[in-house]
Amino acid sequence: MRTKSQGRAKPTLATVATQAGVSTPTVSKVVNGREDVAPETRARILRALEQAGYQSPVQRRTATRAGTVIEVVVDVLTSAYTSEVLAGVLNFAASENVEVMLSVTGPTAPSAQSADRRAQRLVDEGRAGMIVVTSAFSEAQLPAFRRRHIPVVVIDPLNPPPADVVSIGATNWAGGKAATEHLLELGHRRIAYIGGTERAECNQARLHGYMAALTAHGVPVDPQYIVAGGRFRRDSGVAGLKALLRLENRPTAIFAGSDSIALGVLSEAAHHGLRVPGDISLIGFDGTIQGEESVPALTSVAQPLEEMGRAALRSLLRQARGEVLDSHRVELATQVIVRESTAPPAE
Repeated sequence: MRTKSQGRAKPTLATVATQAGVSTPTVSKVVNGREDVAPETRARILRALEQAGYQSPVQRRTATRAGTVIEVVVDVLTSAYTSEVLAGVLNFAASENVEVMLSVTGPTAPSAQSADRRAQRLVDEGRAGMIVVTSAFSEAQLPAFRRRHIPVVVIDPLNPPPADVVSIGATNWAGGKAATEHLLELGHRRIAYIGGTERAECNQARLHGYMAALTAHGVPVDPQYIVAGGRFRRDSGVAGLKALLRLENRPTAIFAGSDSIALGVLSEAAHHGLRVPGDISLIGFDGTIQGEESVPALTSVAQPLEEMGRAALRSLLRQARGEVLDSHRVELATQVIVRESTAPPAE
């Protein structure tokens, strides 16, 4: 006779099969991510697996062994943003005895088929989960990991992921508003915004924060001062400043949607003989070391990038241990760091 101290019996494939009204091999196919199961049957089995709290042998080994392995996916390694997020992941991983495997996707989003292969490889190699720091990863790739019960945490995604996926970000709207208010307080009224990836949620939030600050100070939002950059890269800043310099009534200040964009603006301004901040003030967004070391040093809205990396790994490990998270969306506070690139407008 089983006593309370012996605990609840661990669910098996057979018990899950009985609950779902299917055969044990069919449950095994779903656990291993096989595609040859009817959608309705798969959904019924997944519900039974979740209700039973079933973990595959690989998941149980991952949860109990001393060293845990996770995978971090990025689209580029040369970005200061990515480097600082990775530093947060790696520092926290060292303190938690976690091994980090790094994977680079490149700018092209993986197909559903390649996502399925990646998900199965994570299971085969005993990974505890995956952190995604990439704009190339989309919601279309998530089902392959959900079917295999692989925890996924997304950092600053282009668009909000499904409610059951943990995402880590910063207060982009508040940061955009604070950046614009800093320029307004200096006396600027002709303030432009050069954005990054137009469809990205973080870009839209920063843009709307910019517009909210202008409106609150009674400054009309002028569409000609809003430039869609295309990407959070230097070339967006170069192209954005070229477009603004063609205007008859040029802006006296620019809010760039990222530090990389701001550095492109800074470079292009030098080509035109414009002094920053003498002729035009400039503020970025991210607070990276590149902006701190630029000449002049860049005023920027600092995101807690390392803490975002730590928070992502902390959430992933909690999910791998089967813990229930308080929230699936974490937003960390931003703050304006004033350096040398902003000043009152010239007379």
